[in-house]
Amino acid sequence: MALLRFVANVIWFLLVGLPLALGYALAGLIACVLIITIPFGIASFRLALYALWPFGRTVVDRPGAGVGSLLGNVIWFVFAGWWLALTHIAFAVTLFVSIIGIPFGIAALKMAYLSVLPLGKEIVPTDRPQFVPQPRRSLATQQS
Repeated sequence: MALLRFVANVIWFLLVGLPLALGYALAGLIACVLIITIPFGIASFRLALYALWPFGRTVVDRPGAGVGSLLGNVIWFVFAGWWLALTHIAFAVTLFVSIIGIPFGIAALKMAYLSVLPLGKEIVPTDRPQFVPQPRRSLATQQS
């Protein structure tokens, strides 16, 4: 299964992943330059990394994302999410035409889901499809 995932990722990378990731990375750079849109830049970088190598990874909700993610997702949807999702869906439909393209169409649909509401999401390997928070140091341990 790992070999099949690797082959699918290489084919995806060569045909779709690299141009898609470069586009998301460019959007992320522009968003980070405009300081107030840095959270959207981080979301774009997350999408770029996922676009490079999507097989063997899945999207999960980040627990405790909160109201900030909700508001950010509304803004993202209005300005970028809906047309990104339509592009990914149109791409998926064309990939579904052939039997060989079906797994790639499914990957494009996963990209469409993530491109609609990217804030408050985390990309994790499929062998552990749960968000694993990074350990945080408490204020008491930071002062000592």
